[in-house]
Amino acid sequence: MDYDDTNRGAIFKNDRKEKDTHPDYKGTLNVAGVEYWVSSWIKTSQKGSKFMSLSVTPKDAQQTPAPTTYTPQAKMQPAPANGGGFDQMDDDVPF
Repeated sequence: MDYDDTNRGAIFKNDRKEKDTHPDYKGTLNVAGVEYWVSSWIKTSQKGSKFMSLSVTPKDAQQTPAPTTYTPQAKMQPAPANGGGFDQMDDDVPF
């Protein structure tokens, strides 16, 4: 029988921590079939109590490229026969 890890996760001590800003613990979490990265920092409250602060990021967020902004570009036009190549800009720029 296969193990069902739905709505479960685990975190482990971060052996690669090099800076204070890096998480103390890292791991994964599955919520309703969606996989997440979990990061945790051990902190101290103003009253002196220790607690863990958590951050959760969807795993597919790192694989999905960031949205790009559309930037209109000028049309490329062939250069005159004696110039070769392409001219950089066309006069029909839409702005």
